[in-house]
Amino acid sequence: MSGRITRTLSLAGLVLGLVVPAHLGAQQARDGALPVPDANNHVELMVPMRDGVELATSVYVPEGDGTWPVIVERTPYSKARGAPKGQRLTAAGYVYVHQDSRGRFRSEGAYEPYQTDIADGYDTVEWAATQPWSNGKVGVTGRSAMGIHANLTAAGAPPHLAAAYVVTASESLFDESYFNGGVFREHFRGNFMRLQGKEDQIPIMKSRSIMDEQWKATDLIHHRRNITVPMFNLGGWYDMFAKGEVGNFVYLQNHGLDGARGNQKLWMGAWGHSPLDGDLEYPGDIPLGPRTFDFELPWFDYWLKEKDTGIMEMPAVTYYHMASARPGHTSSLNGFRQGDSWPPPSTMTRFYLQPGGGVSKTRPSGDTMAVSYVHDPDNPVPTFGGANYNNNRDFPITVGPVDQRQIGDRPDYLRFHSAPLDADLHVQGRIDVELWVATDVPDTDFMVKLVDVYPDGYEAIILDTALRTRFRYGREPADVEMMKPGRPTLLTIDLWSTSNTFERGHRLGVHVASSNAPRYEVNPSTGEAPGRSTLASRKATNTILLDQRRPSAIVLPIVAELPPAVDIP
Repeated sequence: MSGRITRTLSLAGLVLGLVVPAHLGAQQARDGALPVPDANNHVELMVPMRDGVELATSVYVPEGDGTWPVIVERTPYSKARGAPKGQRLTAAGYVYVHQDSRGRFRSEGAYEPYQTDIADGYDTVEWAATQPWSNGKVGVTGRSAMGIHANLTAAGAPPHLAAAYVVTASESLFDESYFNGGVFREHFRGNFMRLQGKEDQIPIMKSRSIMDEQWKATDLIHHRRNITVPMFNLGGWYDMFAKGEVGNFVYLQNHGLDGARGNQKLWMGAWGHSPLDGDLEYPGDIPLGPRTFDFELPWFDYWLKEKDTGIMEMPAVTYYHMASARPGHTSSLNGFRQGDSWPPPSTMTRFYLQPGGGVSKTRPSGDTMAVSYVHDPDNPVPTFGGANYNNNRDFPITVGPVDQRQIGDRPDYLRFHSAPLDADLHVQGRIDVELWVATDVPDTDFMVKLVDVYPDGYEAIILDTALRTRFRYGREPADVEMMKPGRPTLLTIDLWSTSNTFERGHRLGVHVASSNAPRYEVNPSTGEAPGRSTLASRKATNTILLDQRRPSAIVLPIVAELPPAVDIP
């Protein structure tokens, strides 16, 4: 059969959005015949998966006869939103296949987020590749949940998949979307479950804070070794999936299979998963939005149409380097840089937390120096900014480099600030915090922030994350170990990565607390298993050690000189 669209249903029926009956649609999906298109050159089919479940799939085909490369996007948020993208891609000479994921909207089956998406993505790509309107070359695309779908599809290694374009997606749903360091992401994940009408399942999800076989079956980090295709990853330094955006690129570029290794691109902007709050602006950045898909067609034109678009001559990494960014007084150091790899060459340098609240390169010299505070679960430290997602207008949260002075002076919020810097400090790469701690409870949390303190006092959060002490040795069942009250313990906390200059006259800040609500679930200090709350919460006395034998420090990747800035059209 040719690629001609056959008219088997009335135009009126499709314009009204009526689904093709499952038995008819499935047969048409198998045979490749398409019903009459609507005004957007779109038809809907039911595409069978390997287990017989049929998924509602919109197909947008270019005008005329022929075969074309196909771009697949799978979504839990309704494919009914796909017409503008369908028009854009068909005008560029692609078939656009847009599918409701299993159990969502018009698709059959039970909705279990990401549980079947490796298989469903594989089946959808291979179905699309063998249709008469396809030339057999398929790409996958998407942002956020759709980007996660694209990643999982690539991890299934369908033979006809040729390339992927992924925006703001994780390497580990387990450790980015649901938990950070074993602490449940109360605002993001809890709100998402509430919006889905599944509030009663939140305790069950909290109880899954230990790595299990179900997580391993569906988390990309356990399957990306199978990826064989070029991928263009886009993210932002304040995005809640920034760890995965960088991590996926680094792994596939350096250790991926043939086809993937050496063919990856990474783009990191100064943005988050939703618009940034706070009184900073980053001139020349390309914000999250339509422009984050500027490279989608050049990428697919190169890999699916063999056009020389110049995309592969681009350096492997393009990233926005941040610096002083108060409106009207932004630094000339702000702007895009490029390189052949990530991270750039650097010198890992310890900056030690000092008694009295200082930060310096000088290792403490005393023997018994420490600072303690009381964590009260009934009076948690409030959230202001960070790598959040403002996904619920009834329970808003701020995002990005928000001023931490709003927290106020609290005895349970420790600020360690350096003296004003006498020279610019360029930080590029992954950052760890080595924190010597003690507590009088069996389990507690430590929250750490990297902060750029401006000369006027503005405390701009750059990075922050959490660690639950029972998971200090890892997240496998055998790793879990409760704290022994009063015993000093070293915690290593991964703060993720950034690219930022702490400019001359600014101060380097490290803030430590044991709560950050509503960003994170508040630890009740009882030692109960996560998801249980049978005991009354209790206060915890938590201690940070700052002595010669047990120094606490932040480990920063310092670069001597920044690469030149580049103009991005």
